[in-house]
Amino acid sequence: MNRFYCSSSDVSADSITIRDKDQVHHIKNVIRLKEGERAVVFDDRANEFDCVIGKITLTEVVFAVKHKEAAANALKSKPLVTIACAIPKHSKIDDIIDKLTQLGVDRIIPIMTERVIVRLDREKKSNRRERWQKIALAASKQSQRNKVPVVDEVTDVKDLIAAAQEFDLKLIPTLPGERKALKEVLAENKPKNILALIGPEGDFTPKEISLALKAGFIPVTFGDQVFRVETAALFIASILNYEYS
Repeated sequence: MNRFYCSSSDVSADSITIRDKDQVHHIKNVIRLKEGERAVVFDDRANEFDCVIGKITLTEVVFAVKHKEAAANALKSKPLVTIACAIPKHSKIDDIIDKLTQLGVDRIIPIMTERVIVRLDREKKSNRRERWQKIALAASKQSQRNKVPVVDEVTDVKDLIAAAQEFDLKLIPTLPGERKALKEVLAENKPKNILALIGPEGDFTPKEISLALKAGFIPVTFGDQVFRVETAALFIASILNYEYS
């Protein structure tokens, strides 16, 4: 069944009105839904609504709500997962955001590190963030996920490390130095808010690792393999999704 996203402000007691031009265009001109057809709509509070299309105009689609599945019933109690990933070359971050969304990540932070090659000015950062949020929304619809992850604006890794007090489990997969197995760390902790840093090609610099360790990040290893950026991000997200599902 087709799934669409709305803001909770677009929801009334018995109807939902979508005015987002991209979604209206998709409904009206791409998949060509008609009045009376069923669809599922989910909002920014993870509520899900079984609906029937009541009206389609040039600027809006109005859904009649037949049943609501509240967020409290739809979501399991599990820790929030944030993946902060260094921006790799060749626009691979688009695919990373898509896959991390499908794997249930709650927040995605593209990060700049000393060894990141891609550099973005302020305008490009803003435009990319808008694009990435749309990718996360599309992936949420495709994977029938009721919660769209937040995609932050590109953040310098040093700034993120300095402001990471909100997380009660902070992980930094890295290559050098003494490290713990990821499964061992997860067995020892019962976190509510997890942050995992994923470094660039060539890993974090010694200075960045030192800053992270001083801020309470736990260095972890994935074993003998050395992963590409995109593989490392998806690997740790998969492990966390499995561990807490």
